[in-house]
Amino acid sequence: MIKHIYQTEPERPATASPLALPGVNAQNGDRIVSINGIAVNTIADVTQALRNQVGQQVLLSLKRGKQSIETVVKPVDRWAEYNLRYADWTQTNLEKVATSAPSVGYFHLAAMGSNDIENFAREFYANIDKKGLIIDVRNNRGGNIDSWLIEKLLRRTWAFWDGKNFSPFTNMQQTFRGHIVVLINQSTYSDGETFSAAVKALDIAPLIGKRTAGAGVWLSDVSRQSDNGMARVAQFAQYAINGDWILEGHGVSPDIEVHNLPYASFKGEDAQLEYAIKYLNEKIKSEPIPELKAKAFTPYGEPAKDIE
Repeated sequence: MIKHIYQTEPERPATASPLALPGVNAQNGDRIVSINGIAVNTIADVTQALRNQVGQQVLLSLKRGKQSIETVVKPVDRWAEYNLRYADWTQTNLEKVATSAPSVGYFHLAAMGSNDIENFAREFYANIDKKGLIIDVRNNRGGNIDSWLIEKLLRRTWAFWDGKNFSPFTNMQQTFRGHIVVLINQSTYSDGETFSAAVKALDIAPLIGKRTAGAGVWLSDVSRQSDNGMARVAQFAQYAINGDWILEGHGVSPDIEVHNLPYASFKGEDAQLEYAIKYLNEKIKSEPIPELKAKAFTPYGEPAKDIE
């Protein structure tokens, strides 16, 4: 039986799982009767029938109630399946946030590489008008884009433009004005930790979750051997402005510690995300974001006010 079809971002149909692609007629709860005409009764049968079928057209015979259905799918490899699991997890988180806190945005950063800049830009600017934002860097694998991300979060509005034919927009443009929280855990690693440390040091947002991995020393690929092998060794330690050695072996401690218990996590619960949602809902209520609402012009002939 098909228990769960991985869900991905609806606006990116090319990333959909094989059973969710346009033209594929499959639903959760459908019973798999046969694959390429071979009857299947167990998971072992399904595994055997799909062996060496990556990228090939496969005929699924399904049973939906009393209805018999045949549909063609293309299985994917293990790495693609991992990415689908990840996309399904992030989509589930997004739906939890949208349901419990419609005025709050959410996105996850899997790492800190060039592809993650693209992900940050797509998700951050899509949520620019939200009253709250959850930036999730749990299990972040690291990279080196922390400064670019922090630069965007440090931008502050100081004025706005308004007129009859458009909605108000701010200086600086595309600046997030709402409340932010950052989720971290014991598997937040390397540049994910540097990003988290910057959020804490610059007082951008509270960190929620568990202390990070403590693997902040950077490496490089310059230590080539005579056989063209590589010996990667720690080369760049990180220091606070006062000269203290930071992060390595300790990590970044959260401002609010929340633990995801193993069995609860297995059942699909996420205490850290739930706490972040609750925190932002309360924060938005107690400290509402000022509306961009222009006051009346000064009387005719009088100049505008100086900036305060």
